[in-house]
Formats: sequence, C-alpha cells, structure tokens
Amino acid sequence: MTKRFNKRYLLVAIVLVAILVGVAFVVALFSYTTTVTIQPYKQLSLGASSASWTIYVNDLDQVQYVPGATSEPAFDASDTSTYAFNVTTDANRVCAVEISLETPMSSAYFSSFQITVLYWTGSAWALSTLYNAATGSSSIPYIDGTTSTPGYIHQDISTSTYYLVAITYSYNLVDLTSPYTVNLKYTPLPLSSF
Repeated sequence: MTKRFNKRYLLVAIVLVAILVGVAFVVALFSYTTTVTIQPYKQLSLGASSASWTIYVNDLDQVQYVPGATSEPAFDASDTSTYAFNVTTDANRVCAVEISLETPMSSAYFSSFQITVLYWTGSAWALSTLYNAATGSSSIPYIDGTTSTPGYIHQDISTSTYYLVAITYSYNLVDLTSPYTVNLKYTPLPLSSF
C-alpha cells in the first residue's frame, strides 16, 4: 500500500514539475512590442453650413450659389461664407467628393434643378469637372437635383482647393410659396487613385 501511495505522489509530482517547467518556459520567452500612433487626416472642411434664398414663381434658369448668393462671391479663405467646402489632400491619397441632395427636389415643382461645382483658381472661380463615379473618367455636365443620383469631383494628391456650388433652377410649374429645405451632402472619399 505504501508503495502504491508513493507511486501516486511520484506521478503527481512529475505532472506538477512538468507544468511548472512549461510555465517557466513560457515566461522565459522574449517578446517584442511595436507602438503604433494612429493620426486621422480630414480631407474636407465645410464652408458655410446654412443659407437662405428667395426664389420667385416663374423663375427660369436662375442661379444661386452655395453658401448663399445670387452671384459668385469674392473669395476669402478666412471667410467661410465665401465657399461651400475646401478639400486638402496629402501626398498619400487622392480625394473624390460625392455631392448629392439628401432628398431630391420635386420635379412637380421645379422643371430643372441643376447642380454644378466651381473651384477657386487663385484669381477667379472656374467650372470644375463633375464625374459620374468616384473613380473613372466619365464626366457629366451637372448633377440633376430632381433625382437621387450623385456627382463627384476628383482632387489629386498634395493640393488644397476651395469649391463653390452653383444651382441653376427653374421654378415654373406651381405657384406655391411654402419654403423648401435643401440639404446638400458632401462625402469625402479617400482613394489610392481615380
């Protein structure tokens, strides 16, 4: 009986020693750690976030500018009321900006609601090319604001550009005078290339 009892202790002791050696082996391994600092980069900054327009029944092919003027505003980088948004890219990613209306304008009220985009050249506003997708080279003349189809601008790496949105509309189908709310949406899409 003593011999059998000793064998049990011996077996338990061997198992415990094996576990302790395994733990000691795991503890004795070298580890290496890398610390990564993640720095977010924002490509788009909003200009004015609200505006108010007056339109007239039977307006035909009238132009309003976002942020809110009937003529192209004099550009001033320090005055957000003179541009719709600014895109600044670094050396790593280009940026496509998706431009759309949160809710399309009713074609029962507006016979046209065409959205175009201008950019500041350094001395004047000039028409920007609009694309039908974030990548590719198929251009469109304007974004149709009576549909939910967006348009896109493409901006290359290492640039900073200010944009102005122009809306050419015709309000000639009804004589309603209730106010409309238009929510333009700009979605920056960082990409490796177009």
